[in-house]
Amino acid sequence: MGVADDLFKALADSTRRIILDELTQKSGQTLFEICSRLSMKHRLGISRQGVSQHLAVLEAAGLVETRREGRYKFHDLNTAPLRQITERWLAPDPSDPSDPKESSP
Repeated sequence: MGVADDLFKALADSTRRIILDELTQKSGQTLFEICSRLSMKHRLGISRQGVSQHLAVLEAAGLVETRREGRYKFHDLNTAPLRQITERWLAPDPSDPSDPKESSP
């Protein structure tokens, strides 16, 4: 499976999209914080192990980066893979003079 396949697989699941939404609102959350938000805010009854598995899929797709500080592991959103996907199909703006593809002779 390629990088784009991993990305689309990660985005296909509604729980993973909610996790990304939560990391958009507050990056650098621990597993405990993410579990609490999913339970309290979204009423999702999902185990810590289940959330951890979702985070692993998001990390494999490059959408989540983790960093360890002492006993804690923090999860940060990485939007770079999303930009690569949007740029793949985004049509160039014909009125943009800075677009190098448009300045060909």
